[in-house]
Amino acid sequence: MNKPLSLAYSTCPNDTYIFYALAHGKIDLGDLSFNIMLNDVEHLNQEAKKGIVDISKLSFTAIGHLLETYGLLRSGAALGRGCGPLIVARKGTDLNDIKSGKIAVPGLWTTANLLLGLFIDGTPDIVPMTFDKIMPAVTSGEYDYGVIIHEGRFTYKRYGLECLVDLGEWWEAETTLPIPLGGIVMRRNISQEIICRVESGIRSSIEFAHLNPLQTNHYVKSHAQELSDDVVCQHINLYVNEFSLDIGRKGEAAIETLFAKARKRGILPECDKSLFACENNN
Repeated sequence: MNKPLSLAYSTCPNDTYIFYALAHGKIDLGDLSFNIMLNDVEHLNQEAKKGIVDISKLSFTAIGHLLETYGLLRSGAALGRGCGPLIVARKGTDLNDIKSGKIAVPGLWTTANLLLGLFIDGTPDIVPMTFDKIMPAVTSGEYDYGVIIHEGRFTYKRYGLECLVDLGEWWEAETTLPIPLGGIVMRRNISQEIICRVESGIRSSIEFAHLNPLQTNHYVKSHAQELSDDVVCQHINLYVNEFSLDIGRKGEAAIETLFAKARKRGILPECDKSLFACENNN
């Protein structure tokens, strides 16, 4: 029997939906077992610096920093179109003032913060905080702008905010590619056989959820920040898609393009390691 693998993913509906079957023994993984931890994705990004967790959901910015230690799995990722972060502000705020404004971001190593850095020619005045605190902080006037992710796409108007820029739309216009938000990584010093089994297991877990969506409801809603059935459903439908089952060639091109642009700007370090952890699944 293999020692349990440590597995960390976020509390967001797309992740709890993806990992429901794997976490609840609904699929046959042989002698593989897991010690599971859930937390905000930026917490996972920062914890991954220690290189201790075997398998983790990370923002692609964090993955770009940690490729020496971790390789990407082809299943479980969040990529897509029409799903990027939004720059929001109180009504009447001028986007042209953003370089001198205070901007709340959902973490230093989030893809949202990376995209903001690529969008703005300069160094923005950013303050990191958990994503659920950003909209109230902008509404109160504590911050001039906020970069929001997750279910914030569907709820920002409730806070009296307006969207100034859809960074996903901007990315797609610049590159014609889907936007890479986050992915599942494994430590490179784990055996190839186990890495590839986990990758296949995550894919099977997604397929189970697609066939049995009602079974995932309690688990998803028990961790969701936004408990509205409609918002949870929209979140899952947007972020769990064909790229979640397999990143594919187009998804791979999107990730490599993001990394290349960020490296050119000095936001991410150069690295000659292969992107993927499982070398046998090309």
